[in-house]
Amino acid sequence: MTNIFSRIPLSPRVPSWQLSAVPVAVLFVSFLLIIVFMGPTAVSEFSPWVLLGSSALALVLAGANGSVSRRGMALGIRRSATQILPAIPMLVCIAALATTWMLSGVVPTLVDYGLMLLNPGWFLVTTCAVCALVSVLTGSSWSTIATIGVAFVGIGSVMGYHPGWTAGAIISGAYFGDKVSPLSDTTVIASTCCGVDLFAHIRYMMFTTVPAMTIALTVFAIKGLTAGGAPIEGSAEMLSGLSQSFNITPWTLLIPLTTLTLIALKVNTLAVLAASALLGAAGAFLFQPGLGIGLVDIASEMWSGHASATGIPAVDQLCSTGGILGIMPVVFLVSSALVFGSVMIGTGMLASLTAALTRRLRRPTSIVAATVASGLTLNATTADQYLSIIIGGNMYRTLFRRHGMEPRLLSRTLEDSISATSPLIPWSSCGVTQSSVLGVATATYLPFCIFNYLTPLMALVMIHTGFKIRRATLAAR
Repeated sequence: MTNIFSRIPLSPRVPSWQLSAVPVAVLFVSFLLIIVFMGPTAVSEFSPWVLLGSSALALVLAGANGSVSRRGMALGIRRSATQILPAIPMLVCIAALATTWMLSGVVPTLVDYGLMLLNPGWFLVTTCAVCALVSVLTGSSWSTIATIGVAFVGIGSVMGYHPGWTAGAIISGAYFGDKVSPLSDTTVIASTCCGVDLFAHIRYMMFTTVPAMTIALTVFAIKGLTAGGAPIEGSAEMLSGLSQSFNITPWTLLIPLTTLTLIALKVNTLAVLAASALLGAAGAFLFQPGLGIGLVDIASEMWSGHASATGIPAVDQLCSTGGILGIMPVVFLVSSALVFGSVMIGTGMLASLTAALTRRLRRPTSIVAATVASGLTLNATTADQYLSIIIGGNMYRTLFRRHGMEPRLLSRTLEDSISATSPLIPWSSCGVTQSSVLGVATATYLPFCIFNYLTPLMALVMIHTGFKIRRATLAAR
């Protein structure tokens, strides 16, 4: 590292906030142009290249300004790597786990049980709860919505429910499950970029997510019980496909129960994920002999993913996984964000920009409110929840530490304001994807995504009341 930066001066100038804002402005404008000319779905594909290009621009501007030092760049690389690199092995384990839990029958069994519980009066509540459960198990709101979510939309329409209500229940449940799942990539990124243990982050989120979800379920229950509906057999084909492809047995539930036990015992996060993936692999042999797969097949599918071929589109989409190769685009994005963070931190640009934006913030309430507002703004401008979380974490981490606010409060606030609200923005990758998949416009389902817009409000309520808000020095107790 010394050789790389040997020609960079040791005493840099402090960059102005105006100069520091240029790479960020270019970043945001680039995303806007991508959205306008190529569509929001192209944001995730081009995000790494935009980040790397903005990093190069920041380095050139800082060099011309004399704001670069080899000591500062080394510090920026260390700090950014410390925040982001731990997420990569977790993401790899999550990808392997998702495949083995599918092969062992854990996810199919729970989906099967959930679909059998459908009742017209309790349809919206059941829809929300089942989507939450599947999202927790898969760690993906997108795959949950694209599979059983699509099935629920069809069932709801036959039952006579407004599509906005059905889509709202689906998205509320899927994003609740995604937020509190240790398998979720956004949850892993939010915790690691703020320096918080994954399970400590999830436990702390319960104080905002559980009240929001409770209110959402209550509203869905009232709506369902007053609206009624006619019973149908809309899920019969999916149930048949699951039972033909997998051995549906409650014994598979021993795997997630063991995982929950390890979490309760506070075993190291990476160890829990790795052990759970291995348990899933063992479960494929014990509980799914009909699949006829061997050890080499398990390893191959953990690497490249599992492709279901039942002939039933909903089942095939639900039961197919991307494997470790499928998570590589996210790893590339995270690595590109590491480069951008290193340059912005190392040149002092991030500190200068953050100081200008937060100069008048003194109280915890105003700091959390500013974080929520920034999260919503980042979501709207970058149209990507990954980037919003990483940039937001870098912007506010030092401010939270300086004011004695524990880092898990920052990681929770970022998720409350970014992950939960991402499907509510029509031009974001989440908003475009969910509206397209469900066939319901964002403006149509937005009023009914009760959990999603209550969560950032709950973050503000909690900081205003001071409930479970502790000084950073008490966080380790």
